[in-house]
Amino acid sequence: MKTTRVAVLLLLAALAVQTRLGAAEPSKAAGKVDRPNILLILADDYGLDGVGCYGSDRFKTPNIDALASSGMRFENCYCTPLCGPTRCLLVTGRYGFRTGGLTNQTAGQPSPKDEPSIAKVLKKAGYATGHCGKWRQMGATPGDWGFDEYLTDPTASGYYWQKSYTKNGQLVQSDKELYYPDVAHEFAVDFIRRHRDGPFFFYYASHLVHGPILRTPDSKAGAATKQDFYDDNVAYLDKQVGLLVAELDRLNLREKTLILFTTDNGTAGQSRTIGGRQIHGAKASMWEGGAHVPTVANWKGTMPQGKVLKDLVDFSDFLPTFADLAGAKLPEGVTFDGRSFAPQLRGQPGTPREWIFVQLGAQWYVRNLGWKLNQAGALFDMKDAPFEEKPVPADSQDSTAAAARKSLQTVLDQLNPAAGKKAPEVAKKAKQGKKAAKKGAKKKAFAAEKQA
Repeated sequence: MKTTRVAVLLLLAALAVQTRLGAAEPSKAAGKVDRPNILLILADDYGLDGVGCYGSDRFKTPNIDALASSGMRFENCYCTPLCGPTRCLLVTGRYGFRTGGLTNQTAGQPSPKDEPSIAKVLKKAGYATGHCGKWRQMGATPGDWGFDEYLTDPTASGYYWQKSYTKNGQLVQSDKELYYPDVAHEFAVDFIRRHRDGPFFFYYASHLVHGPILRTPDSKAGAATKQDFYDDNVAYLDKQVGLLVAELDRLNLREKTLILFTTDNGTAGQSRTIGGRQIHGAKASMWEGGAHVPTVANWKGTMPQGKVLKDLVDFSDFLPTFADLAGAKLPEGVTFDGRSFAPQLRGQPGTPREWIFVQLGAQWYVRNLGWKLNQAGALFDMKDAPFEEKPVPADSQDSTAAAARKSLQTVLDQLNPAAGKKAPEVAKKAKQGKKAAKKGAKKKAFAAEKQA
């Protein structure tokens, strides 16, 4: 009797194990991947108005659009309004007032000895890490920040027809002009091929479409104007996105790879139109056109197709999201500002953030889906953004606006960016202001004493 009971218990245990194993099979069969490869494509000076799937009136971007239609388009993603601080924010996952990466001039000051890095976090989780393209505004080298292999250049502006570049710390020179975006692209493809067994993280930082605006290998012989070349640059960026996707398809890596395309700030100069309406602001401005950027994600077999994500996202979210996907641990004792949107990439609700924060030097704002409050206390109604940002009078009696002001001010009070690190020129002005105030106070005191 005892033997029979033991046999029954063993049988039930075996059935339970079999049931658990069977339950895992549908996920495998559906092509689900727990730890995907991650390909991050960062374009340069390329705003919402330049992308077809965002409604651009001028540009066609079939390859980026294809990623959106078979993946996810982000409606509310924010970086900073300039290249350098955006890259610093992306790499560290920390706002500029924490790292000191507040402007193009100070984005190189944060050190990999003191700050975390998206590459180091993923490397510790077993990822091969690679980088190609623009890096100049970050300090040290990509290798110092955790990239196993890298190819880069000496400038923060566009780098196109050249005879040299740096590969893994070594200067490579050519006796003829090379189109550097092609060199960087070939390096990326080679990295992906060699690490096809994964997992890998590759940061593809294109110089396109940053000035100087020059011809591309596809430019027609008759093209001569800057506008012709600008259109060619946009088309070439889109072409390279398509080539990357095609290579992942050829290697049977699409189901195993998250592709995330975004940009480092808005369009340089003046934003163009969407549906006949001009984007408000552009690169370097604190308006929507400065930091509200196109972002598209694609993870074949895992991500819902044609999804438009309305959740607020900012560039501090990339590091925790990639760490979440990789099963990586974040360094202890470090304040990270982001929130993972990995669940949303898998088609789940997740826990969307209620606000995003944008800072450039001594200017900043916090924004939710309907309102924006800046460092000067100015509140804006954002229901018609990115085309219009309507100022709300300080004495407005609108209860909704008052509630928005109160909640956003609470966020700013908690962040307290004014107490954080400052760009040298900002710190210098603040010091001068204090000296002037102190001097003024002494004068007043002396005058009062004399009068008495």
